[in-house]
Amino acid sequence: MISLLCTIGTVLVFLLSQRVYRRLHFVLLQPMLTSFLAVVVLLLVTHVPYHTYMHVGQYLTDALQPATVAFAIPFYRNFHLFRRHARNILLSLVSGSLIAVISSVEFARWFHLGGVIVPSLAPRSVTTPIAMEVSHTIGGVPVLTATFVIMTGIMGILVGPQLIRWLRIQSPIGQGTLMGMGAHGIGTARAFEESHEAGTIASLSMILAGCITVIIAPLLVHVLLD
Repeated sequence: MISLLCTIGTVLVFLLSQRVYRRLHFVLLQPMLTSFLAVVVLLLVTHVPYHTYMHVGQYLTDALQPATVAFAIPFYRNFHLFRRHARNILLSLVSGSLIAVISSVEFARWFHLGGVIVPSLAPRSVTTPIAMEVSHTIGGVPVLTATFVIMTGIMGILVGPQLIRWLRIQSPIGQGTLMGMGAHGIGTARAFEESHEAGTIASLSMILAGCITVIIAPLLVHVLLD
């Protein structure tokens, strides 16, 4: 019974947060941020144990995998965009993935965060299913990695649109690459709010960044920690 209530409650909280954001359109009311905080408050008020909720949350987390694959549909329909800008997109994603992993590891070392924190933090800049798998491979804690991914995504959708305006990035290709690389799934959803073209490139960037990170993260973490 508790499992069913937790699942329904989580979905309802997100839908309500989404409706509030669409009506007010205020940057700090992003659905991922407000629903995240609302669920935390509800768990504290109702005294639902963390492990109980995570048992339920695992089903929602597993649903991210087919949802991530579904982003391939708009990419397939707009493959001509990638073919036209493949060089710039790939160069941006490779450099962005390298910087993301290296900066994460060095940040953790700078603050003397040892143990499982470093490998858990390293893949924070890719979508949750891929990040959790990479984390498991390099000795991190997947659940901890998922938390870092969510935090990165929230920061990405808060800062990303402002950064796009500040840098005067008017190209949907540039906007999509930045949001997909910097804020993965959450950023991709935000990019679709700007334009279909930006959202398509963001979904592509998210998937390719994940593939790149799967390859480079184990190598970089091993080299940087030795």
